[in-house]
Amino acid sequence: MKTILIPGTDKPVSILMKGSDYFTHDQYEKAAANLDAFLAIGGNAVDTAHIYCGGQSEEVLGRYMEERGNRDDLVILTKGAHHDHTGPRVNRQAINSDLTTSLERLRTDYVELYALHRDDPSVPVGEIIEALNEHIEAGRIGAIGGSNWTWQRLQEANEYAAAHGLAGFTFSSPNLSLAKVNEPFWHGCVSADAETLRWHEQQQLPLLSWSSQARGFFTGRFSPEVRDNDDIVRVFYSDGNWERLRRAEQLAKEKEVTVIQIALAYVLNQPFPTCALIGAQNAQELRSCQEGTSIKLTRAELDWLDLTAASVAG
Repeated sequence: MKTILIPGTDKPVSILMKGSDYFTHDQYEKAAANLDAFLAIGGNAVDTAHIYCGGQSEEVLGRYMEERGNRDDLVILTKGAHHDHTGPRVNRQAINSDLTTSLERLRTDYVELYALHRDDPSVPVGEIIEALNEHIEAGRIGAIGGSNWTWQRLQEANEYAAAHGLAGFTFSSPNLSLAKVNEPFWHGCVSADAETLRWHEQQQLPLLSWSSQARGFFTGRFSPEVRDNDDIVRVFYSDGNWERLRRAEQLAKEKEVTVIQIALAYVLNQPFPTCALIGAQNAQELRSCQEGTSIKLTRAELDWLDLTAASVAG
């Protein structure tokens, strides 16, 4: 499988990242089998977070790596400093606490990729960068990034880091999909808009996309008349997205692939390094994602799918 490089870790990162927000102790065998199958197709990157499944996601992954003895074969992305019932908690104390707990659950003393799950714009970026750099220097973190951070805050943080001789953010993990959101999935979530994509292209900063396949919007299950999923209706139902779906169907037919694979290829063919976080939970879904990684889309096709060009050139 194709990989990208993320400054801060010397391990190549597979362009598919296995989602683990369904890993629970009572489904350990399913999670382990899914991870085995993911590794078998060349994947090596796993996405988890301090809050996933109340901590079980990290615990299951830690058990799996210990039982398989394959910690060195994996690239772990975990996230911390998510808000709680008291509000935002993007601060040194929360970062220290969450990271310590995550490492214990994962049964490891480091993670290759660490992201702040949310942002708190009221906190100066310098305080955040300095707190994260302490963990980098201690060897507990390789690369740092922002999940659900705007490009403006990422740039501000990296300018501070550069001015003070510190490590800055070397990846970002917002939502990016062919379907564009009407509003955030959850409070504090960030989706990559056209301005964000231009910034990533200029910076060549890797983007690790969550909900990369728009939570099944391109599977054929949804239409303007089907309104049984309130969240999908709220976030994705729009005239623009129905047109994107129509164009994806047309292009899929021309390339003899599935529509959902075109949606995945849209993320993976951006003009900057990208990974797609995938929720595949069975062999068929995993195989579909694997096949989708080999689809090549031109810039003209990307623009056409995205409704920024009237027709596919050449």
